[in-house]
Amino acid sequence: MTAINDFFGLLSSWMWGWPMIILLLGTHLYLTIRLRFPQRKVLTAIRLSVTRDKGHGDVSQFGALVTSLAATIGTGNIIGVATAVTLGGPGAVFWCWLTGVLGMATKYTEGLLAVKYRVKTANGEMLGGPMYALERGLKMRWLGVLFCIFTALAAFGIGNLVQANSISMLMVETYSVPSWVTGLVIAAVSALVILFGVKGVARVCSAFVPFMAIFYILGCLYILYVNSAYLWDAACLIVGSAFTGNAAGGGFLGATVMMAARFGIARGLFSNESGMGSAPIIAAAARTRNPVRQALVSSTSTFWDTVVICALTGLVLVSSILAHPDIDHTQGAALTHAAFAKIPLVGSPILIVGLLTFVFSTILGWSYYGEKSIEYLGGKRLIRPYRLAWVIAVYIGAVVNLTFVWNFADVMNALMAIPNLIAVLLLSGVAARETRKYLWEGRLDEAGE
Repeated sequence: MTAINDFFGLLSSWMWGWPMIILLLGTHLYLTIRLRFPQRKVLTAIRLSVTRDKGHGDVSQFGALVTSLAATIGTGNIIGVATAVTLGGPGAVFWCWLTGVLGMATKYTEGLLAVKYRVKTANGEMLGGPMYALERGLKMRWLGVLFCIFTALAAFGIGNLVQANSISMLMVETYSVPSWVTGLVIAAVSALVILFGVKGVARVCSAFVPFMAIFYILGCLYILYVNSAYLWDAACLIVGSAFTGNAAGGGFLGATVMMAARFGIARGLFSNESGMGSAPIIAAAARTRNPVRQALVSSTSTFWDTVVICALTGLVLVSSILAHPDIDHTQGAALTHAAFAKIPLVGSPILIVGLLTFVFSTILGWSYYGEKSIEYLGGKRLIRPYRLAWVIAVYIGAVVNLTFVWNFADVMNALMAIPNLIAVLLLSGVAARETRKYLWEGRLDEAGE
């Protein structure tokens, strides 16, 4: 296991070097400029997300958004940000946040292309995502196949192993519950939904996640209120260390600009998935009258996930470190627990219940992404074996080493992102034409062709 962990650690460091950072941020920035800053339409996008659309699709735009958020709001927002801080210093929070702001343009493009190139099956089901954009838009099915292979593997990292591992470690830290017990419980509940189709559990979870997100935000705001005397210093430390490397406080003297950028961007991508191509798989199923409407709705996923929630988490963690220098900031889970423990009585329960809810919904959401990728590769006959492997992996994720899990997830995320980024860059002209037609010319309410 040590040798495997070292291999993935080395591979992760290489893949998340300057080339990937330039590719990811470069794509975000390029699409932001080419599409005339679609981020400025965030209020319109939020309005559309709660407006009923009479277009074609399997689920409402709000339903697609909530499903996407259920798969993204999870450990990346909580433990992921803490891990970025412990490994890259406070400056990682700034790079994570910047990835979210610019990433809204990429998420917009992904959603647009997903609807533009989606297909309708014989039973009326809508299927779409980067694999169909690559196949139908670029005539590069082989790259779509690679994307699906990487997605099926990445799902085990970002949507399975990391999720189970994070809640397992937190249960050990908070209530001394053995990892194997947590693993068995999560695997069993996941099996009820994934293997036996107990859809009621999934519906309850999906309905509960937005409320838990609100409770989590309120918890963050309370901690920031308690740490208000350190809030300005925390913000200055985050911004300053993002560009100077060595933080002027908080005990992060080993951090560098490269480390802050690498871990901040990696965790930002892990959290909001902009550029990965996962969310377009569910966006393609949305009922929408034209691709641009769903593109705008999709972009709000990154806004809520990273621009709001990850930023709050980062401020909470850094301000808590400044307010309480004795906090252990060498481990992500321990840092998160220590920060929330400052909320009298209810702090730890809010964190545990919130993270457990987020983890479960993320596991379910990513199982859907993985299944659609497997279905594209070999049809429905592969879905049941994949589901079985998925449930087994939930247990494994709860008991293996955290460093290995994160390194594996980072490698799979990078491999998955590359084909998708190729698609959004080469089809950016299509996205620009659709945006001009429906958004720039004020025809957002018109039905598509």
